[in-house]
Amino acid sequence: RAAATSNLAEAFGSVESLLRELAPEDWHRATALPGWDVQANAVHIFSTEAMLLGEPAPEVEVDRDALPHIRNDIGAANEAWVRGWADATPDEVLDGMRDRVARRLDAIRAMDDAAWTAEGFTPAGLDTYGRFMRIRVMDVWMHEQDIREAVGRPGHVDGPVVAMVLDDARDGTPDVWLADWNGKAFDDNVAVPAAAGPGAQSDPAGVLDAAAGGRPWAKYLG
Repeated sequence: RAAATSNLAEAFGSVESLLRELAPEDWHRATALPGWDVQANAVHIFSTEAMLLGEPAPEVEVDRDALPHIRNDIGAANEAWVRGWADATPDEVLDGMRDRVARRLDAIRAMDDAAWTAEGFTPAGLDTYGRFMRIRVMDVWMHEQDIREAVGRPGHVDGPVVAMVLDDARDGTPDVWLADWNGKAFDDNVAVPAAAGPGAQSDPAGVLDAAAGGRPWAKYLG
């Protein structure tokens, strides 16, 4: 539990530090996620935390038929946040991220063990809340890598966050980007091969790309 919470805080901090280094034009560079620029990725990262805090999505129209990257209800909800914040300035996005991340981390740290181990929804199906937070670590880090790739600023390829991401990849657990939505949950349909065994990896993003056939999570996050 301590590791997941610490790594989640570190993952959020790394994203915020990266975003603060960007020029205004960087925020609108396209990323590997269909239809999403850098700002959309940033909004998505904190909007998930907002939803977990019980904050409703912005009331904006999302035409699913016109947006092929939206494949399910979760994707539509994500897109509503992205579109609702599309006109925000970089400073407004950063303020929104800082506020929601701080409140979420406070809530996680205040949880008792029963809440942490309770089973419920996760993007990978029914599992514990703690497992959900490990998935959040992976998701935040992968979106950070999408942003880094778009703006040409490689980094955050080692350390405890990446170790947790690779550990989850090695155990063969297919998460949201390696699964198909069946209307009720995500069906496991692709297993991630062992990522070259134990030890440090020089390029975790490359390991996951190779293992999963090249950024397939872009099809399922958005």
